[in-house]
Amino acid sequence: MAHDLLDRLRERLEELNRSERKVANVILEDPTAATSLSIASLAQAASVSEPTVNRFCRNFGAKGYPDFKIKLAQSLAGGTPYVTRAVEPGDTATQYTHKIFGATIAALDEAQREVDMAAVERMVDYLTQAKQIHFFGLGASGAVAQDAQHKFFRFNLPVMAYVDVLMQRMVAAACHTGDVVVIISYTGRTRELVDIAKVAREAGAVVLGITAPNSPLSQECTATLEVATPEDTDHYMPMTSRVIQLTLIDALATGVTLRRGEDFLPHLKKIKDSLRDTRFPVEKPTK
Repeated sequence: MAHDLLDRLRERLEELNRSERKVANVILEDPTAATSLSIASLAQAASVSEPTVNRFCRNFGAKGYPDFKIKLAQSLAGGTPYVTRAVEPGDTATQYTHKIFGATIAALDEAQREVDMAAVERMVDYLTQAKQIHFFGLGASGAVAQDAQHKFFRFNLPVMAYVDVLMQRMVAAACHTGDVVVIISYTGRTRELVDIAKVAREAGAVVLGITAPNSPLSQECTATLEVATPEDTDHYMPMTSRVIQLTLIDALATGVTLRRGEDFLPHLKKIKDSLRDTRFPVEKPTK
């Protein structure tokens, strides 16, 4: 994989000794710039010795520093690396903003490579044939469920989003054949959502999951879109996972629109045109 080296640098950062961690931090701070540094320049930037840099390189499967730089360049050529470190207490606005943007861009890039396009097709099939659709989510995923309702109601079928566990359970129990329940959960380990998926499936609904691979939730779903994102929900706010979920919802909504065909476009235009009078007109700049 093109990102193996950068991924391993990030994953093993806390395992390295103090000196090697300094080298890794310099590289992760700007891997593109690191590819042009000499071993002396890198050692100076990290405040370590040149033998330490060589030892660090061999620790990651390189024969030496020149070989490490080649592997680093190959990693960069594969796409956007996930190089953003956790936000630190002393970060300036510039630093933490760049880190958040970098983490999000990198996570989207990684998710795009991981997503199973056949699974996207299957889920679009189910959603296109649905008699009604229910989106379930809790916490940050609840906001994604509400966004999904905002997009899918345009398809001229009953669509609702539920962010309350008791309502989700009651709706799941009342489902029938032809209903589609979409459960959105980053971890896929929330007990209530796993139970609700089982209740909905036993009631006859198709249950679709947007969740983590091989999670308890994915095992209860009819079909899933599984994407693992590099985010620690035990310590940090769920940021990148939410953006990935929103993007997957956009992909599914686009797929359903295309399945409906050109005859459906006037309906979408009618909805869009209904908003025209709610906005102030754009004023043309005066010369």
